[in-house]
Amino acid sequence: MTADWDAGSYARFRAERLRPALDLMMQIETPPSGGVFDLGCGDGAAAAGLRARFPKREIAGVDGSPAMLSRAKGYHRTHLCQIEDWRPEGPAAVIFSNAALHWLGDHARLLPRLAGFLEPGGILAVQMPRQFGAPSHRFLRDIAGSMFPDRFDFSLYVPPVGTASDYVRLLRHLGPVSAWETDYLHHLGPTQGEHPVRAFTQSTALRPFADVLTATELSAFLSAYDAALGAAYPPEADGSVMFPFRRVFFTLKV
Repeated sequence: MTADWDAGSYARFRAERLRPALDLMMQIETPPSGGVFDLGCGDGAAAAGLRARFPKREIAGVDGSPAMLSRAKGYHRTHLCQIEDWRPEGPAAVIFSNAALHWLGDHARLLPRLAGFLEPGGILAVQMPRQFGAPSHRFLRDIAGSMFPDRFDFSLYVPPVGTASDYVRLLRHLGPVSAWETDYLHHLGPTQGEHPVRAFTQSTALRPFADVLTATELSAFLSAYDAALGAAYPPEADGSVMFPFRRVFFTLKV
């Protein structure tokens, strides 16, 4: 992706994106002394929850997006930094990441590296979408590959996020791992000029596609995407849509 995040568009579904973060926080055991780091903190949606969950700890937000970080309030400190380049300045009791690490590759290298920054007894707590085989995300690949084969080739596509079992196998040699998956049902309100699911994905999963299309190409692509979404997620009588969304969670105690 070349463009910075659209913080306003992302915040449109703040409640739906925040709930998994709060659910993850409640599964974190009392950590040892040290700071709490929110990797990929975005606009700071999780800051208040982290401060309430860990009231006597310093909470730091880390993100690579200037637009997002400019909105991130509630942290004691913030750092403009790409996650793959980040390292804590002091002891880390909790490394928390909600809906960020799926943008990064090579989890087999990344996750042990992050765990290595933890104090003994520290906790790595992660949530990532695992929606890549669902129509909302699969249609993006299918339509892009069909309409613009010169720029999109998904013949060797591998989903960037594994199953809960995959993360247990990957991390269990480092310490006790708890992993699970949850299907959230988002009841999306009616929208004008776009399918409600497209409104949800446009600030996240749709971004890499929009980045490389001209305005004319993007208009045609979105029309095809909306039509496909209408078949997979038909509107209710009031124009709203039921949108199931799967997420994978895990905590590791080192």
